[in-house]
Amino acid sequence: MQLSIILTVGLLLAWVGERIVENPVARYTLTAVGAVLVLGALVLRLFRASSAKNVALARTHRIFALLHGTAALAFLFYFLQSDLFTKLTGAALASGSPKFAGALGVLWPALMTVSLLPTLLMELAFASMAKAPTLEDGRIQEALLSGLGLAGALIFAFTMQYVATERDVKADFSYFRVARAGDATTRLVASLDEPLEVYLFFPPASDAAEAVIGYFKDLEAASPQLKVTQLDHALEPTRAKELGVSGNGTVLIKKGARKESIFIGVEVEKAKTQLRGLDAEVQKRILQVARSRRTVYLTGGHGERSQDPTNGMDQRATIEILYKTLQDQNFEVRTLTTAEGLGNEIPKDAAALFIISPTRAFTEPEAKSIEAYEQRGGRLFIALDPENGLGFDELMKPLGLSFKPQVLAQERGNANVRPPPGPADRINIGTRAFSSHPVVSFLGRNSSPLLLLGAGALEELPQHPAGLTLDFAVRSLPDAWNEVVSNFEYDAKEGEAKKAWGVVTAVERRAPSNKNEEAMRALVMGDSDAIADLVLGQLPGNQYLVIDGFKWLLGDEQLAGITNTEIDVPLTRSRQQDSAWFYGTTFLAPFAVVGIGWLARRRVKKPVTKETKS
Repeated sequence: MQLSIILTVGLLLAWVGERIVENPVARYTLTAVGAVLVLGALVLRLFRASSAKNVALARTHRIFALLHGTAALAFLFYFLQSDLFTKLTGAALASGSPKFAGALGVLWPALMTVSLLPTLLMELAFASMAKAPTLEDGRIQEALLSGLGLAGALIFAFTMQYVATERDVKADFSYFRVARAGDATTRLVASLDEPLEVYLFFPPASDAAEAVIGYFKDLEAASPQLKVTQLDHALEPTRAKELGVSGNGTVLIKKGARKESIFIGVEVEKAKTQLRGLDAEVQKRILQVARSRRTVYLTGGHGERSQDPTNGMDQRATIEILYKTLQDQNFEVRTLTTAEGLGNEIPKDAAALFIISPTRAFTEPEAKSIEAYEQRGGRLFIALDPENGLGFDELMKPLGLSFKPQVLAQERGNANVRPPPGPADRINIGTRAFSSHPVVSFLGRNSSPLLLLGAGALEELPQHPAGLTLDFAVRSLPDAWNEVVSNFEYDAKEGEAKKAWGVVTAVERRAPSNKNEEAMRALVMGDSDAIADLVLGQLPGNQYLVIDGFKWLLGDEQLAGITNTEIDVPLTRSRQQDSAWFYGTTFLAPFAVVGIGWLARRRVKKPVTKETKS
């Protein structure tokens, strides 16, 4: 105990000299005396270890000597990176070796902690055995390990605090983290070229107002065109009446005579649902007031997918989510059939033409009408399916593509969509093979998977119209093959080939004026199930392909990005899966715990007593 006290006194004298005393002579004296005491404690401890006759006592003193030596090393490291070293040598270590000096500045307190805490605990254990006939070195070792563990925990805690302070990166894991503007909404606001006003009607004591005000303050910083004003309906009834707001808890977005409102509520508990989808709602309302409404047409009359779930003739998944997404982006959605002029001319007001999973070929007049629309800088979104055996050459050739009406399959990276699992799941292919095209830029950055259910392959024609640029934005995995024989097995003899097949292609033809708004653009998919409700409502990767694909198609690719949301995605399970979860958690898990405990008890050996030996 005496030697550890000498060590501690030496360290305290050095600390007083370095941190408290201002007089240089007194400082140097105290630091020098402290250093002598530290070294003296180390030397005396080594002497005791060498002169001890008891093996356990000698081992204990050697451990103490090691800990004292660690304290002396920490003292040396402190001296090398301190101003004392600079005054003695005339050169600062930090100027010549800044990284080495920084490392010493971190190491010396860590080493001092590793030395002092185990020393304290070992001395307490050693003192408790002062009158014992024999020294229990096991208790000494336990005290050592406890001290080292405690020192390691402290060092880790301080290290984490230092890194967090230096990096200063904030991550919000709270429930209302969605009350923050996403990339897409921020870019939309930044693109404003005319003033946009936002009025927040909340009372001062509203706890829901905090999330909403913080959200719009972030948006306000993105553009000088956005002006945010907070009002209280009770104090500003006249202003509220002019704006058409009937009460607090309302967000009003206004541009000129156009205005849209969102009701949030004034209490957080009652506003949870609204706050979950705040970013998406704000983006939708800004689009409605800041941009003129455009029209997109969906072809009909060829067995295309429907958004109507009551259509009993078509058993395929509907595209209701696709319709709603277009409407949320401020598009009016209309159907275009032969009776409505598809075979004559695509309407002049068509911002885009959508062809979703036709099951019958287009007639020659219809194909020519669509090709003429392309020639004048039209925008096309085409999603085909290989199951009906049609290549749709009348649509593909003008775009420089061919569609292979054979389902792609792969042995890995597939998904079980309809239980039970089996070989048929091999046509449910997942992929992360993306190009750098804006359509998949978000998917590529976040490595989000894209799921396709029974996709067909897209290939570039050897010869195609001049001026076309084709980018295969999404490909299958390299081991995917085309199912010539529908047995879900690869068979090279049947002409099946393994390669990274193109499944989503972006086609563009630049206009003579070189303006984006006059260029022809087309987005072609080899699978329409990927954008149907069954998949689109579950997978974020497919959702962002659709949204960013729309934005690129219509010349708004600069607005692509994340829209924050925390709307829960429902979990869907079959009855068999529900039964498995029920019986597994009710019976299997408890029996497993009991069984493990029983086996563990069996492995415990019964202690051997003297009676047993005799």
